[in-house]
Amino acid sequence: MNQLFRNRIGIPAEETITFQHLPNVLLKTAKAIPFENLRIIENKTRSITKENVIDKMLVKQEGGLCYELNALLYFFFVENGFNAELVRGVVYNNDKKEWLTLGSTHVAVLLRHDEQTYLVDTGFGSNLPLKPVPLNGEVITSSNGEFRIKQSDNDHGNYVLELKLAHKDKDWRIGYTFDSKRPVKNVADFNEIQTILIEDDASPFNKNSLVTKFTDDGTITLTDTSLTQWINGKYSKEKIDHKQFNDLAKQHFGLAGMK
Repeated sequence: MNQLFRNRIGIPAEETITFQHLPNVLLKTAKAIPFENLRIIENKTRSITKENVIDKMLVKQEGGLCYELNALLYFFFVENGFNAELVRGVVYNNDKKEWLTLGSTHVAVLLRHDEQTYLVDTGFGSNLPLKPVPLNGEVITSSNGEFRIKQSDNDHGNYVLELKLAHKDKDWRIGYTFDSKRPVKNVADFNEIQTILIEDDASPFNKNSLVTKFTDDGTITLTDTSLTQWINGKYSKEKIDHKQFNDLAKQHFGLAGMK
């Protein structure tokens, strides 16, 4: 698994991964493995196990949603000697000013290093910090914007990730809350999340195809009807049809024959 992950994101087999290397690991992961829901749309999901997650994203070269992407990152961290655990959280709807009704369906990683705890996330679409974010409130800046974590006890967790994306957000907004006191012991727990995202009417992932990843210059997002790109802070969007979707999924994301 360790070698397959390194091959997928482009890190040499012999390179020792230290905490200082993690921004590079996270950026390479965000560019190489897309955030996508195509198996849900095609009704081709499998149960969430370590073996299936590895097969899907490292053998079949697909992408995944947060519970797959961050599970894979967690396995990689553990194999490289990091003190990591998985946690669940609830995403915030900033338009409605409320927590999503889907429950704790977001997954992220907590990493402990030098007596400090950090949030690490490679499964939040185009909202990724691209660096570990400490739980002490310090603002972390990356090419994708500014990120911080506040302690905030609420009905769903005890910390909140806040973000201000470059070129997009003028003010801080809430990303999600998570519960650091309830680590996930087994990725099989994520089958509950997958079922909710497949079946719940409120799920944003069971209606239309979505594929997004980071690029050298920004992000690229493909849906059933559009291709959107952010290139050096400039936004472009073009309408597409079904046939173009297949071609663009292969061209930009390497997802041949998915739809």
